[in-house]
Amino acid sequence: MNAPEKTPLARLPPTTGPGHAPRLRSWIIGGSLLVLVLGGYRYFNSTGAGSDRPVTAAPVRVARIEKRDMPVVQRALGTVMASDVVEVSSRVQGTMDRATFKEGQFVKKGDLLFQIDPRPFEAVLAQAEANYRKDQAQLQNALRDQQRYGSLMKQGAISTQQRDIADTNAAVMAATVAADKGAVDTARLNVEFTQIRSPIDGKTGAIQIQPGNLVSGSAAGGSSPPLVEVAQVQPVKVSFTLPQSDLPRIQARQKTGRLLALLAVQGHDGLSAPVDFISDAVSNQTGTIELRATFANEDLALVPGQLINVTVQLNDIPAALVVPRDAVNNGPYGTFVFTVKAGQANEVPVSILTDDGAHAAVTPTVAGALSAGDTVVVEGQLRVVPGGNVRVITAPRAPGSALAPGGL
Repeated sequence: MNAPEKTPLARLPPTTGPGHAPRLRSWIIGGSLLVLVLGGYRYFNSTGAGSDRPVTAAPVRVARIEKRDMPVVQRALGTVMASDVVEVSSRVQGTMDRATFKEGQFVKKGDLLFQIDPRPFEAVLAQAEANYRKDQAQLQNALRDQQRYGSLMKQGAISTQQRDIADTNAAVMAATVAADKGAVDTARLNVEFTQIRSPIDGKTGAIQIQPGNLVSGSAAGGSSPPLVEVAQVQPVKVSFTLPQSDLPRIQARQKTGRLLALLAVQGHDGLSAPVDFISDAVSNQTGTIELRATFANEDLALVPGQLINVTVQLNDIPAALVVPRDAVNNGPYGTFVFTVKAGQANEVPVSILTDDGAHAAVTPTVAGALSAGDTVVVEGQLRVVPGGNVRVITAPRAPGSALAPGGL
């Protein structure tokens, strides 16, 4: 009987040797890191779910609600216009001798601007005056003949026909003298027209035809461009348009004499003037109506063609709740403000009655939710949550005052 075969035992890794120590250290380090990660995850989860951590109050700036009359204003983009613009042209044709002003110079009405060579016109005047004097002498002779023939007719020494011829000659010479006088007056005017003077007080533009050129007279049907343009810039007009929907308020305000245009000009606060022109028609293209106001422009701050912001007061809201425009926020359900009471922010939905860009007249959608003297948040709303705690970092300010310097 044969002995059973022995099964060979599996080879176990050696417990000692040169590669065993590094592998053991790697396992120990990896296990330690896994323990730390699992412990941190459990700690933070348990802290966020079960502990009540203190919430930091949001820092805000506030202002007080004011109760006062609030003006209803409309804003528009206006254009400055010269009160009067004259294109100066020559009435006679001739060679321009000289210009007596500098481009852009201020001139007065009647100041000499250009001189056209007067010699041809002076010669025509001399000829017309000579013809006038000659015909005057002939008229005197015809009148003497008329008187002489009248006496002879009474004596019966001449025929009626001869007396009629004498009367006719006298009448013809009288008409000729009248025509000569008209020619003299015309020639004298042409001599005066060689001196081109400013028709208004104003500022000159660029000279379009320089001295030495031949200019065509407008009276003779010439087609030359104007010699220069003179614009009256003291005073000036500001033209702007408002929507036709504002027309009833515009007309009502105009009747009270309080329709004013206020300009936003750097360095000129409170520059205003009454509206003195309302167009007689609404534009069928834009649906707007044009208004104008006249400004003295004593310091020449307004230049024709300049675009300028215009504000017009059309009405008043009496006893309105007024807040700074920065206090009004837009949310998914409309506009609202944050009021601050006992260090807590409360969201109050409001409707805007009017907004002048700096202040807003509001009314709460819930009666009694706002009143004069309440404080509203004007800066720092992004950190505020309804019902959350807030920390006022400056004293409350009035709606018209500026924010205190410094950031949140």
